[in-house]
This record gives sequence, structure tokens and C-alpha cells, in this order.
Amino acid sequence: MPETAYALAFDTANEVISIGLGRLNAAACAVEPVAAVEVAAHRASNTQLLVRVDALLREAGVERGQLACVCVGRGPGSFTGVRIAMATAKGAAQALGAALVGVSSLDVVAWHAWASGVRGRLAVIADAMRKEVYPVRYALDDAGVHRLEADRVVKAQVAARELVDEASSGAAVGALQLTGDGLAKYAELFAPAGTLLPEELWAPTGRGLLLALQDAWRTGTADPLDAQRHNPAFLLPVYTRLSDAEENERIRLAKNDPKNLATGVQDAAPRHDQRATMHDTAVLNARPDEHGITYKPLDAAHAEDVAAMESQVMGSDAWNAALVADELPRADRTWWAAYASGEGPDAGPAAGSEGTSSARGTVLIGYAGGMVIDGQVQILKIGTDPAWRRRGIARQLISRVASDARDLGATTCSLEVRASNTGAQAFYESLGMHSIGKRPHYYSDREDAVIMEGPLQGVIGSSAVGGAADAKALRAVTEDAGIQESPVDVAGMTLRVDEAHDAQKAAQPAAHLERPLILAIESSCDETAAAIVDGKGNLLSDVVASQIDFHSRFGGVVPEIASRKHIEAICGVCDECLDVAAQRLGMERLTWSDLDGVGVTYAPGLVGALVVGVAFAKGAAWAADKPLVGVNHLEGHMYANKIGAPDFAPPAVVSLVSGGNTMLVHMRGWGDYRVLGATIDDAVGEAFDKVAKALGLGYPGGPVVSAQGAKGNPKAIEFPRAMMHSGDMRFSLSGLKTAVVTYINNERAAGRELNVPNICASFEAAVVDVQVKKAEMALRETGAPTFCLGGGVAANPVLRAAYEKLCKKMQVRLVMPPLSACGDNAGMIALVALDRFRQGKFYGLETDAQAHADLEQEY
Repeated sequence: MPETAYALAFDTANEVISIGLGRLNAAACAVEPVAAVEVAAHRASNTQLLVRVDALLREAGVERGQLACVCVGRGPGSFTGVRIAMATAKGAAQALGAALVGVSSLDVVAWHAWASGVRGRLAVIADAMRKEVYPVRYALDDAGVHRLEADRVVKAQVAARELVDEASSGAAVGALQLTGDGLAKYAELFAPAGTLLPEELWAPTGRGLLLALQDAWRTGTADPLDAQRHNPAFLLPVYTRLSDAEENERIRLAKNDPKNLATGVQDAAPRHDQRATMHDTAVLNARPDEHGITYKPLDAAHAEDVAAMESQVMGSDAWNAALVADELPRADRTWWAAYASGEGPDAGPAAGSEGTSSARGTVLIGYAGGMVIDGQVQILKIGTDPAWRRRGIARQLISRVASDARDLGATTCSLEVRASNTGAQAFYESLGMHSIGKRPHYYSDREDAVIMEGPLQGVIGSSAVGGAADAKALRAVTEDAGIQESPVDVAGMTLRVDEAHDAQKAAQPAAHLERPLILAIESSCDETAAAIVDGKGNLLSDVVASQIDFHSRFGGVVPEIASRKHIEAICGVCDECLDVAAQRLGMERLTWSDLDGVGVTYAPGLVGALVVGVAFAKGAAWAADKPLVGVNHLEGHMYANKIGAPDFAPPAVVSLVSGGNTMLVHMRGWGDYRVLGATIDDAVGEAFDKVAKALGLGYPGGPVVSAQGAKGNPKAIEFPRAMMHSGDMRFSLSGLKTAVVTYINNERAAGRELNVPNICASFEAAVVDVQVKKAEMALRETGAPTFCLGGGVAANPVLRAAYEKLCKKMQVRLVMPPLSACGDNAGMIALVALDRFRQGKFYGLETDAQAHADLEQEY
């Protein structure tokens, strides 16, 4: 801890970048203002935030090493703006080893008003877009700011009506004062409710941030000098709502249209609300865990199943189906269910139980629901089929309910449990909950209920947002009622530490460390990844947290969910990356200060996903005072070939085939690329996903289509080979995808059973024929001695075999990345970053993410 410690605070929740710097006075629990600045962002927060922070510290004469705490506005506000501040703060705090404390962006506005002399009743009205606002009421007195309600999001007209009605009823004492950036749009709506404060009081400020931090310190909710308590991994944004995809899913599932759980489509009568679509065939295809258990939001079609299990496990306190169905459409409720397919709990991954039956042998084996009110989720129900206990089902269900509740604005969790059920009480205590009292004669048989309460962090699971070390530490927790927990990976994702990428397996002594040492981050789509490479090109660690489980229900990547999950996972993934590299090097610990540079994918990809990685990497590089290296994701896929073949070098022709890209590239040298041809519509991976969706095979489509195709006849159906004879090296997959979907629909309309293996094999053959034909053209045109692959579809066995045959015929060397390096990973990004580091190609603090990038242009 430095002799004089400081706190750096910033917020980008709206169109203003607010920064504050304060001196920490431990004796008085005071944050003494040193400097503050506010700058209009105009949607440029990611390019300006660290530039302004760096300038402020220089002007104040404060070194980065003197920062003991980073304080960040958590929102609510613009999702992108909040995420930029949050990711930057996480990167900076983690690299500094400092505490990361979050404060409400709305509280910051209230504290700014307080510091400006405002007293009495105050309402902060922040803009939530979509004609909605975040309204929170406060009471301001000489002692400070007192929040009167939890965060929520409502239509602007509804919020204004509530405040106007309150004013006209005379229920509140004193005139209401109004502030917040939502007034820029809705001043006329809210004016009848009270007095509008001057516009200079509408946005967060650096002074307000420091006051909010000081208040948290003095009330005991934060300690800016305690880095262990405020691990950067544990802090998340305030959302107040689920993603649009999840909200729409809940609306769909609340309708009582019974669907087949395997395919998501009707078993009998047509849907009442719309015709069946490709989305319908995949929306329920969540992936089973190692016990064969699938977790999905509860749908109305299973209300009867829940009621049946209620009567089995809840006795006289059981709900009926009508009560369950009534819960599902409510915006402040979240319900989850666990399913298995039906041969009994000991039959392995395909097993089921003797629980309530459902379509095609699938059974409901557990359920849980919660109500979010005033910043707390109250667990309403949680039940598990007795035959399926000791598999962590209750833990998984309550974690999912709590996770949704967190996104809906909850910060704590409460529930009632029978006083005699000491096993359940012990289980809830293991989640961080504690008894706060009793409800006498609460249950129908007059037994008392113990009221338990705790922070959501414990209920969701510390490893859900924490480091991989926490994931390892969180192991078997046994509930006396019969639930044994399974390990929880980083942010609930599948964590993979890929030793297959290592070019050298033996541990090296620290003294022989080859410089430079680069940590690279990849977050362009739905994988949160980090890797460390040394000066010889050895991958010392390569860690990937996969989000597939979160996206599988929707039949494809949901950008908003991807961005949220990156925020949750990125600290834990980087922690694990550093730990694995330290072990490999024979070092006790490896820190950000031990690195020589930080690399990150800046383009192309999903902007919301890229933003998280770029902002985090910039924050970490700035805090550790290391160069920042930007990497083109597509170039990374070319370098992935070096993972399996370290001697690989240009010239070569590269086939880049993934969910977002399909192109042939002439690699004339490292960094010297010419695109020979690309798809004019869908990418190969996209076509695989859409065909899989149409067949109800789930997401991602590549592996499942390939597995089915291996059992089929590739000549059974003559699907079109679009642009195969076009004379150039462009591709088109849209027509093929449409032809396959049309064939499927026609077969179903004719009442014929689909031969799924033949469809998959024939579709795959059509794709591969065109890819091979164009690859041959590219090799003949360029005369390149080597052909290589990149991208997720490069793992397709039929495609790999076809390229082997082609290259053997043409006497061309074939280089393919290991299967584990075909998909998105940070190892390939680290290898590019190493070369760019040596060339001195560094990026500045103004670097931003880009959805698109021209591979032919130097960067």
C-alpha cells in the first residue's frame, strides 16, 4: 500500500465522461477531492476515457502506483457506456492489484445535487432509451443522500404519471425536485411532478463519484483500501432487465402452446400465435450437463408437471397448475426448470427419472422461481425430484434464478425454509445466506418458517463472476436433503485450459524466461479467451471460457448476451491465464507487471463483444504501463496454423471458414494479404447453423450436422453448388441454405419422415465441393506451395479430408490448425501480437473496437 493512497473514479453511463481523483483518508473514512473533470463523450467514451484519465493524473502529479482503489459507475445507463467504464475499470484494477468499487450512476447524480446545495425530495430520471427511464427517488438532508427505492426501468409516461399522482395526492411532504439526463427528452412529461433542477446537475460528475464512494465507505458497504474484498472479478453492471432475446423468450414460453422439448416445435395442433419458424425448432435446445440434465426457463406447457411435482414434494403447501402458469408472464418473475430424458437417473447422460412425464420421454425433474421486488429476489419455490438428488440440481436452479434477478436489478436474495429442515438451512448458508428471523406458523401445518437472506453473489456462486481459482475452490457442497454440487466454471461458462496448444511441454525455470512476454485477449464473438506467449513463440497458457450453453437456446449467438458474459468472465479468464503460465514457468506468481505487452482483438466481430476486450486490455495496459497491441481477428486465424506447425510460413493460400467469414486469401508474407474471393451473402458456418436450426439439431450447427452427416449418404439429395462454375473465387451460401430449408419444409408438408443423416451429408457435400473447387483455382492462380485453413469450420472432418485429397493431388503442403485451435482462441491472437510487438506496432489509449476491418489494409 503506498504511503499516500488515492482513488480513481470514473463513469460513462451516459453522454458525459466523468472522472474524479481523491485522496483516501483511512482515519476519517474520507475521500478528499484532488481533481475532477467532465467531458462530453458524444458516443466516444472508449476513445476518450483513458486519455482523459491519464491527463488528469499527470496534471495532479499522481502516479498509477499510488492508486489503491478504482471506483466505477455501474449504471444503470447506456449498456455500451456502462460496459466501457466497467471493462476499463476491471482491467485497470486487476493490473494494479487495487480494489474495484462500484457505485450507482444515479446515486452519483444525487450526490452531485447534494454537493450543489439541493436538499429535500429528489427524483433522478435517467434515460433508458426505448421511451423508458430509470427513475429513483431520494431524500437529501444535511447528513447526505438517502435512497428510497431500488433501480428499475419503466416507460417514461408511467414513471411521470406515478410522480404526478404522488404530488397531487399530497402523500409526500415537500416539493419534488427533478434531475437526470432523461429530462432532456421528457421534461414536459415530468414538469407537472415538481421542479426541474438546472441542466448542469443532470449528469454524473467526478465530485459526485467521490462522494458516493465516501458514503459507501462510511456506511460499511465498501472499503476502498481492501483489494481482497473488492476483487475486480466480482463487480458487474446494473442492467435492470434481461436481454431482449431472453425477454422475448419469456413471452414465448409463457404462452400455453405445448412443444416438444427435443425440437421446440408443436407435437399436435398448430401454434395459436404464429406458424412454426426455424427459430421455434431451436429455442428450447439447451445443452445437457454431464448428468444429462438440461436447464431451461420454465414454460407454461409444463405448469401441470410442476403442479404434479409440487404435490409430491411440497405436500399441503403445493401450488396448482393455474398458480404456476399465472406466474410466468410477469415481468418481475423468473422461473427455471431442469429436464432429463426418461430411463432413470442412473442411466447416464441420456437418463431420466420416474418424475412427471413430458413429450418424447423427457421429464421435468426440478424447478425454481423467484420474485424481484425492491432490489431483492424472493425465492418462491424450489423443488427437485427425489430420484434425481445429489446432482446439484437445486444449486443450479437457484443460481439461474438469482442470475436473472441480478440483471433485473436485485442485489440480495431471501427465502423461507421450514424450521425443521436443518439440511436445507445448511445448504442455503453455504450460499452465503443467514437467518434473520422466523415467521410463526407460516406453513399450512402451522410449522414455523426460518427467514434467510444473503447477497446475490453467494447465491449465484462466487466463481460465476470470479477468478478461476474460485472456480477450483468451489467444489462439492452437500445438502442434507441430498444435493451434491458440481464444479462451477468461470461466469458459469465451460473453462478450457488448452495444453494441446503448447509447443513445448516441459516447465521452464523462471531464469530462462524468453522475452517478450505477451498476454493477449480475444472477445470478438462468444468466447472469452486469454493466452500468454513468450519470445520463442511458446504458448505458456491458453484459456477459453465458452458461452455456447448460453446461446444454444436461441439457435445462434445473441450479441447482447455475449457482451454481458464477457464482462462476467474476463477477469477470471485472465487470472487463470496468468496462473497457468506461472506454473509452466516454475514461478510462484505471474502478474501484469511481469509482462512486456498486452494484445487484444480489436476487429472484426460483434462490436459489443469486442468493446469489452478492448476496454479491458486498454485499462490493464495503461495500469501496468505496458504497450498495447491491436490484432485483426482474421489474421489470428491464419497464425493459428503455427500452433500445430511452428515452421509454417508464407507464401500460402488460406481458406478462412467460420460463422462470420468465408474467404480465400493469398498470404504473400506475414502481414501481406490479398483476398482472392469472399462470400457474397452467408458464411459457411452461418449456413451450418441455419440448417441445424431448421432440423432442430441445436447450436452450434457445425458439429451436430457433421455428426449426423457421417451416418448419411452424401449423394442422396442433389443440393445446388452455388457459384461453383462462376470462374472466380467468390462464394454464395444463401441459396444452398434456402434449398435445404425448402426441402425440409416440403418433406414435412408431404407427411414424410425426414432422413436427417442424408440431408446433413448431402448439404455438407454441396458445401465442400464448392470450397474445394475454389481452393484448387486459388492454388493454380497463385502457385502457392502451401494451403492452410482457419476458422471454426476448419474443424469439419469432411472438409479436412477433402483438402487432404486435393493437396495430395496437387503436391501442395497442407497445414491445418489443431482442432482445438480452429475456433476462436487467444493463442492465435498472442502469436500475431508477438510479431507486431517486435515490429513496434503499438496502439494508443484512443483505440476502439471495429465491427469490420479490411484484411488487405495494414493496421
